[in-house]
Amino acid sequence: MFGSDLNLALPTKSTQRGVSVVVKKKRNFELPIQRKRTVPLGTITEAWHVLRNCSPSSRKGPINERPRVYTVPIAIGKTMTAVNLDTGSSDFWVVSDLCKTTVCNSTNMPAYPSANVNLEGGSVVLSYGDSLTGTYAHGPVAQDIAAIAGLSMPQQVFAAISDTNNTGVTEGSNGIFGLGFPSGSRVQAAAINTKFNSSATTDDFVIGTADSGPLLSRITLSGSLEQPMFTVMLQRDVVDISGNNGAFTLGKLPDGIDNSSLTWVPVRLYKPEDGGLSPPTFAPNEVYPFRWEVPIEGVILDGQQLPASALSGTSATISALLDTGNSVIRGPADVVDSILKQVSSAFAANPKAAPTFSCSVPHNLAFQIGGKTFPVDPRDFMSQEIPRDATACIADNVVATDPPSRGALYSWSLGDPFFKSNLVAFYYGNLTYPSVDPPRIGFLSMVPNNADAIVQTIVSQAQANDGTFQSTSQVAPTNVCAKIGCQTIRVVRTLSREPTPPTPTTTTTKESSEIAPVPQKDVLSADIISGAPAELRHRVVRIYQPTRNTMQSGGAKGNRWRLDWDTLPGGGRWENPLMGWASSADYVQGTRLSFRSKEDAIHFAEKQGWDYYVQSPSPARIPPKNYSENFVYKPHKLRILRTK
Repeated sequence: MFGSDLNLALPTKSTQRGVSVVVKKKRNFELPIQRKRTVPLGTITEAWHVLRNCSPSSRKGPINERPRVYTVPIAIGKTMTAVNLDTGSSDFWVVSDLCKTTVCNSTNMPAYPSANVNLEGGSVVLSYGDSLTGTYAHGPVAQDIAAIAGLSMPQQVFAAISDTNNTGVTEGSNGIFGLGFPSGSRVQAAAINTKFNSSATTDDFVIGTADSGPLLSRITLSGSLEQPMFTVMLQRDVVDISGNNGAFTLGKLPDGIDNSSLTWVPVRLYKPEDGGLSPPTFAPNEVYPFRWEVPIEGVILDGQQLPASALSGTSATISALLDTGNSVIRGPADVVDSILKQVSSAFAANPKAAPTFSCSVPHNLAFQIGGKTFPVDPRDFMSQEIPRDATACIADNVVATDPPSRGALYSWSLGDPFFKSNLVAFYYGNLTYPSVDPPRIGFLSMVPNNADAIVQTIVSQAQANDGTFQSTSQVAPTNVCAKIGCQTIRVVRTLSREPTPPTPTTTTTKESSEIAPVPQKDVLSADIISGAPAELRHRVVRIYQPTRNTMQSGGAKGNRWRLDWDTLPGGGRWENPLMGWASSADYVQGTRLSFRSKEDAIHFAEKQGWDYYVQSPSPARIPPKNYSENFVYKPHKLRILRTK
């Protein structure tokens, strides 16, 4: 199930109960990405044979899938480390010092100390890959403060892995940072089940995302980002290292990229019968996203569209998973065989042979998404077969995968080669009510028009350079927070059992619906040093001019402005779960502040870091006071005056 087509992906306003509100001090960030080679060039052909020919029964131990991993710096507690970016999963985990497997011993990043593990309750077994390249990670669910870029999230749940064969844990990496949706998080499910001491309901799961959800989902729900989104663009690290610099941005598009230049496509929504999340009782008609999955209209190789796969599995719609944790492009076995046979005469003659071809002959693999074609750069399609040989290359970036099944309805998995050739923007939308602001993915091709000529040039250069192509490996810094300063996100637990759905923003000229302007200068919130309760920052305040007391005719105090806290349902007050009555525990429900002017009230709210909206006063209408006015002729309907 896919949503409707969306032309504009980045809204400029956010709404709450129909009144426009601005969350103060929203930010955006850009992180460097580490590129690390984990397989020597000489083992590429052997690794391809393992990927193609192994089966679950014949596999003995972990498989080193591909030669590249991409990581970002992150802090968990006092441990500064780096983790793999993975848009194909939703869980965040790091290796603890209790893990003694081969892959755990191969990392040079500091392990999370088991002595610091604050158990949240329960444990998880996380599975990755498909039936040919599956790996696992096992460990208890823990809790600690987590920091990425300039944001830190207190009481973040994660898995402290004590046993894994996942080869993502290699030199320069110590875990996985899942960027998927909360509905696919096993860590969140384990934490919430433990919290309620039973199998949690869907209501508990959806509401509990703000407390126990994936790290990036919690940051999104906190309102700390300019937009609920992130983007990924990977730098090419082999064959040719020129071009863009890989970056991971939070809350914005990369600098110089305009929203209108992207093609936005709705994310697939998973119904319960498809393996998705059941709707909660407070939103019975909602259908939630499960993976970063979009429909594709076709696959093109060297200008010719390939026939559709006959291995449709359980899904009649052809779709693709956008997965940075996948270092290759995976697709239906019959279509992949067709691709390899067209590019490699050796493979066409013998399907057990490696799909080799001439390095100087570029091949173009492309996917039709949202009515446009998004190619894979020929430099990302090819790999060097033998070290110091720039004549023979191998098409090892395309391999077969499992057909669609329940919970995994996609036919294709677009991994790192696709992300090196295209900028991909992931927009979460509204995680509680997807129908209000649906999730979507934006695409922008970064492949130059002369890509074929570039391939021929770099092959000629490699042949002149003793058959050696360019390659690079850069270490991502792990002290980003120390350099730019991390802002701690204050989290308020949602106490209302039924969140109030937001309403779409409508354009109006009334001041009561205007978005409060974000200050141009960075205002230091007073509550950071005043010790004010954190929950006050997530309460909406109203700024208005009170009406004159009807028992008096004087107007001495009529020019003052007042600030009070919004006490509407869903405004942050505690509600009795049985009757729904508002509790007197809301200590600000009777608090009012008076100011000489509207500007003073706005400045005070901004200084405190509060969300606010301004309600303009109604114009005063002074009725006629002269008794004779009742008998003056007026060109309207005849009035009947009754004297008795």
